[in-house]
Amino acid sequence: MIVVQLSDPHVVQQDTLLKGRVDTNGLLAQAVRRVLRLRPLPDRVWITGDLVATGRPEEYDALRALISPLTMPLHLLPGNHDDRDLLRAMFPDHDYFPRQGKFLHYVIETEPLRMIGLDTVIPGAVGGEMCVERLDWLEARLAEAPGRPTVIFMHHPPFELGLPIDSSLCRNGEALEKLVSRHPNIQRIGIGHAHRCIQRVWGGTLACVCPSTAHQFLLEFEETEAIRYGLEPPGFLLHHWRGRHPPATHFIPSGEFPGEDTASV
Repeated sequence: MIVVQLSDPHVVQQDTLLKGRVDTNGLLAQAVRRVLRLRPLPDRVWITGDLVATGRPEEYDALRALISPLTMPLHLLPGNHDDRDLLRAMFPDHDYFPRQGKFLHYVIETEPLRMIGLDTVIPGAVGGEMCVERLDWLEARLAEAPGRPTVIFMHHPPFELGLPIDSSLCRNGEALEKLVSRHPNIQRIGIGHAHRCIQRVWGGTLACVCPSTAHQFLLEFEETEAIRYGLEPPGFLLHHWRGRHPPATHFIPSGEFPGEDTASV
């Protein structure tokens, strides 16, 4: 099974640049084209938050148009730039979204694995949270199928990265780590928000932070007054399950560059 994870596209209104500089819509279209060149095509695609820039209807209209070429099952999660209620209202055909309740958590049952989407958003805040209510929901879902291979997707990293983005992580990450560590069937955690490709062993599994399909945050280990970004090559993650083995996770660059038509070594 192949699951592609895109993240943080920050889609804006059509014919607009983010901050007057970044063509986030064009870069997402570029990533979609790259996904469609994969062979075999992925079985599913997840987009782990910050789908749009400011949570306005016209941005979600642009997002729908940009992802429409993806014909495989597609799953969306909110990030801190998104509006939960508007996202649910503007994607009524995405029937995995709960129609009621505060959070956009959901479970996707498929073979050979089970996929869980977590809503870590705190409305009006940049950072996220796994509060007691959300932890209880996740614990109940994990208890439903304790032996099934499982992957979790979420927006905010629940652990420090040593980068300026640490000021807006997912609160209560320690409690989430304890919960995850009690379930060795969790084979991967796919995360967004940090706009870089980062991996860390956490809670007894591998947590993978997905790069943005658009701009990346600079690799700065010293404290800075603001989180700065640059136009490094964008990309996405591909999680590949084969048989009973744990998945391999690949970084796929989505820029336009020569490199796919290469000779054998």
